[in-house]
Amino acid sequence: MSILAECPTCKKKQAVRNRLCKCGEDLVKAKKSERVRYWIDYYFSDGKRKREPVGFSIKDAQAAAGKKKIQKKENRLFDILPESKMTFLDLTDWYLKLEKVKSLASYSIIQVYLKKFNSLFGNMVVNRINPEDLENLIEKRKKEGCADATIDHEIGAARTMVFKAFDNDKVGGDTIKKFKKIKKLNKGNANARNRIISHAEFSDMLKNAPLHLRHILNMAYNTGMRKGEILNLTWEKVDMKKRFIYLEASDTKDKEKRSIPISDGLYDTLQNIPRAIHNNHAFLYKGKPITDLRTGLVKACKDAKITYGRKGKGGFVFHDLRHTFNTNMRKAGVPESVIMEITGHSTRSMFDRYNTVDEGDLRAAMDSMKTFSANSDQNSDQARIIKQKG
Repeated sequence: MSILAECPTCKKKQAVRNRLCKCGEDLVKAKKSERVRYWIDYYFSDGKRKREPVGFSIKDAQAAAGKKKIQKKENRLFDILPESKMTFLDLTDWYLKLEKVKSLASYSIIQVYLKKFNSLFGNMVVNRINPEDLENLIEKRKKEGCADATIDHEIGAARTMVFKAFDNDKVGGDTIKKFKKIKKLNKGNANARNRIISHAEFSDMLKNAPLHLRHILNMAYNTGMRKGEILNLTWEKVDMKKRFIYLEASDTKDKEKRSIPISDGLYDTLQNIPRAIHNNHAFLYKGKPITDLRTGLVKACKDAKITYGRKGKGGFVFHDLRHTFNTNMRKAGVPESVIMEITGHSTRSMFDRYNTVDEGDLRAAMDSMKTFSANSDQNSDQARIIKQKG
């Protein structure tokens, strides 16, 4: 049983007696200013090591270490390690009840992936899982025909849950390491889509869509808003006088406020939507908030002769309207910083994923090059004539 001091600069954990860290940090001064975090380091009877943070006070660390010594002597050390008894089903039940998790826009999706994960590991005690178990899951899902991205999301949901449990002292570092050893199958933007929908395609889709879906499609095409942001939109966030939609941080995926201008076409759409007395949602179907778009969208695409789905070549999905909005705004000459502000892309890399270069861009580039070459030839001819006359 020992107490370790964590350097506030390089985060290295070391003996409390050290006065100077290898990185050059003066630990004596850091301790006085309470910038050093203390950890207690101990072993279980089976040889497993455990490090536990106890705050920035050496007295608290000494008290915690003394308590652990007594528990170890009385063979009660495992009583304070929930992961030695807790199954993944128990952990999931705890995790999904956290208010911060419940507020996530992706909460329903997280539930689906954790349910799938628990179909294999739900009854397993958390600290008994091994990297080979997770590797076997990957191979099993591949045989089932799951896409790499789907497999990554399933393991990622479980990994995020375990990391959250670690932050709350419910699992130890060993469990974290097992999940860290599993690398993502998709690297970088390997699963990024580049499908955008042309104006003609969009018009055909609108003609074949039912009225309630037509309004939603118009909203997505003219704002680049995500599906969840649209379906959860309520009228108090729509300012028809200022012609802006104001989303709060709790409404967006990146948890940041956003102001979205209302175009002329979208203004007309919103004006024609009747407002219900009993429900404040902007988009309703038979008086209730809309939760499913797929049925209507599949039929509209079929009637418009547009391939639907990710698996079909050139297949269209609702989220592609966000790609289309980004690309159309860029083509219209809107500055990238303004587009990112409207769509809520906080990084350039994410913006680039949604900004698609299509055949129209390539043709425009060749036309520009043709014009440039013609002008260059003309300038050369003029220069040659002037030289001959001179």
